[in-house]
Amino acid sequence: MSESHPPQLIDLLIVRGTLITVDPERRVIEDGAIAVDGERILAIGSTAELQQRYTARKTIDAHRKAVLPGLIDSHAHAGHGLLKSLGGGDSEAWMEACRVVYTTGSDEEFWYAEAKLAALERLKFGTTTGVCLFGGGDSIMRVDDPKYAARHSAAIAETGTRSMLAVGPSRPPGPRLYADWQGSERIDKMVSFEQMYETCEDIVRHQHGQAQGRVNICITLPVFQPEHDADHVQYTQVFKDQAAQYSELAHRHKLAFTQDGHRAGTLKRAHEQLGLLAENAFMSHSIDLTAEDIAACVATGTKIIHNPSAIMSIRGRCPVPELIDAGVTVALGSDGTAPDRSYDMFRHMFQCMHYHRRHFRDAGVLPHGKVLEMVTIDAARALGMAHEIGSLEVGKKADIILVDLFKPHLMPLNMPVYRITSFASGADVCTTIVNGKVLMEDGRVNTVDELEVMELAQVATDRMLDRAGLRHLLASPPNLWRVSHY
Repeated sequence: MSESHPPQLIDLLIVRGTLITVDPERRVIEDGAIAVDGERILAIGSTAELQQRYTARKTIDAHRKAVLPGLIDSHAHAGHGLLKSLGGGDSEAWMEACRVVYTTGSDEEFWYAEAKLAALERLKFGTTTGVCLFGGGDSIMRVDDPKYAARHSAAIAETGTRSMLAVGPSRPPGPRLYADWQGSERIDKMVSFEQMYETCEDIVRHQHGQAQGRVNICITLPVFQPEHDADHVQYTQVFKDQAAQYSELAHRHKLAFTQDGHRAGTLKRAHEQLGLLAENAFMSHSIDLTAEDIAACVATGTKIIHNPSAIMSIRGRCPVPELIDAGVTVALGSDGTAPDRSYDMFRHMFQCMHYHRRHFRDAGVLPHGKVLEMVTIDAARALGMAHEIGSLEVGKKADIILVDLFKPHLMPLNMPVYRITSFASGADVCTTIVNGKVLMEDGRVNTVDELEVMELAQVATDRMLDRAGLRHLLASPPNLWRVSHY
């Protein structure tokens, strides 16, 4: 007779859920359970089986809830969270606001408050891992001093989510004007590309792998597109020098590489002239790609990040089905929360499906399971993290979310993959777990005070608007009502 063993004591047991694992078999397990010990998933199976094998310090009942890997937002921008809607539909005014704020209108507390607000929004929407370029607009990065990125990273660490912060130089020409603030005193300074590199190297040395590996750094560069701006032609050598310098930095520290804003021909150029396409590279937007662009991605293993809700997806189309058919890994990004988006990856999944179905006049384009892969396992591959996150598998990090299915808009209780991708929103996420730690349970955030975070964000925004002289961008434009165009 075999001996019976007492149940093993573990940290967390999730029971009675509908598990959408996104594992290699793409199993959907009804009345499923997950055992978590420490930071990792210990076992996955039926509730009956795991309750027999384990007893837990904490048990979460997931009855009538979907249990998924934490969602991944593969492209966004730090800073955007406090610039929502500025300019009221005038994209040029908003881009100029980004330039002003990210160079001369923001202090350390702006970057701390914005990061905390962004992390809170992602946490509540079930996004456990997010990429943030440290700036935005036309490649304007806050890399004049490492203190700003340090405050961003501190906010992420306190909230408990996972983040990949992308740092690199601002777009030429340079040197570029930046400003620090001491109280109400503005202190201007001209920052060279050499100083930007030193800042980025300092950020890599001191922040990569912090917060138990939840805060990581990757490298970014402006997209080389001289034909789009005649002034940039003279800076061709600057781009080539930066490509070599920052590629070496990424290689030396084994960092991922990303760029923001690729379009027709720029991927081919980045590959042939700058040597930037590689297995560790994920490139964002990538609209109106040529056959040569796609071939370069296939040849190098470069991944593509599609931002279906972004302005660039209005100006052109990322050929997502064509890329997938060619064998390229494609993930989804929010592109940040400004000027007019959110961190709700459910919203972006839905937008992605209908965007490309409308283009092809074909409702069969992009199956629901595929778009779910694009915010889970495919996104993890794009970030070089598929061995740790992106699916519910034994041995992986316990990044897990629960979605409440027992709601009118998600009924009836069947076809859970379709419920998640077509009908759910970020507001349906009730529990978020990162690294085995329950950050939110039944809608209540455990790591930060939500009201305090929002008050902090409001104070930082008001201070920024006054310092940058941008309050006029809060006014409603004259063509807000009764007409078809701004």
